[in-house]
Amino acid sequence: MNSMITRRDFVLGTSAAVTGLALTGIDSQPVLGEPGRKPLWKLSLAQWSLHKEIFSKKLDNLDFAKTAKSEWGIDGVEYVNQFFKDKANDKAYLGEMKKRAEGEGVHSLLIMVDGEGQLGDPDDAKRKEAVENHHKWVEAAKFLGCHAIRVNAASGGTYQEQVKLAADGLRNLSEFGAKHDISVIVENHGGLSSNGAWLAEVIRTVDHKGCGTLPDFGNFGIDRNKGDWYDRYTGTKELMPYARAVSAKTYDFDDSRPFLTIDSRWNKETDFLRMMKIVLDAGYHGYVGIEYEGQGLPEREGIRESKELLDRVHAKLS
Repeated sequence: MNSMITRRDFVLGTSAAVTGLALTGIDSQPVLGEPGRKPLWKLSLAQWSLHKEIFSKKLDNLDFAKTAKSEWGIDGVEYVNQFFKDKANDKAYLGEMKKRAEGEGVHSLLIMVDGEGQLGDPDDAKRKEAVENHHKWVEAAKFLGCHAIRVNAASGGTYQEQVKLAADGLRNLSEFGAKHDISVIVENHGGLSSNGAWLAEVIRTVDHKGCGTLPDFGNFGIDRNKGDWYDRYTGTKELMPYARAVSAKTYDFDDSRPFLTIDSRWNKETDFLRMMKIVLDAGYHGYVGIEYEGQGLPEREGIRESKELLDRVHAKLS
């Protein structure tokens, strides 16, 4: 195991383009596909893609939206609560985030929420507390103009017990979210949540129009330490009917830069052409979030490569 740090690891531990086109310094997101045709999807940027820069103070959270737009022409951003953990109730700070994003013409899409307790905790009191801990992020998302918060469905017990427990916490949180017009979307993020069939069953059990999924192409490790992985294509297909957002997770790229990304840590591959066909076949044409977690390239270059990959796939599918 090497030293690559994923967002999940951190939480648990504390313009159509053509092949070879280098996209640098663009001022606005290109129109993908044929001129005059509506793009098959729009691109957003997950803030975790720049977690090293933010944690090292090279990039301030307040400058994230501007950076997404000025560096890569991306006009949709997905925040991570860890980068402004103590600011959920700080209207002055959130107001500055909102002002800067809107000033750049950037849409604030969602907040990825970690570290607020298990929404499927077997202990009733702890599960209730976890739901309440998420309330402030629902309110912060509403203030920023987001459409959702991304949550985790961690639980304990047997397969079916965890379905029931996770659904209970998510249902309660979704009811609160509905009062603010904020959806609660669940990412496959380890444990049974990385089992596509299980998470799909949870969403069906919740049975609330405000509760959906955020399929992540690379987070299908049920137990990474034991090498227990769920098939990412099957899992994505199972989760897409409930998707309100999509996370195009990338790791490292090979020298020929084909329609693949290589997860060097786990020796797994994602065929982006195949994956995006699954996304489109589900009728999804919303934002697709770039989330680069590779070690082979600096973060900004990895984001650029990821964007180029998605643009090339878009050109192929258009």
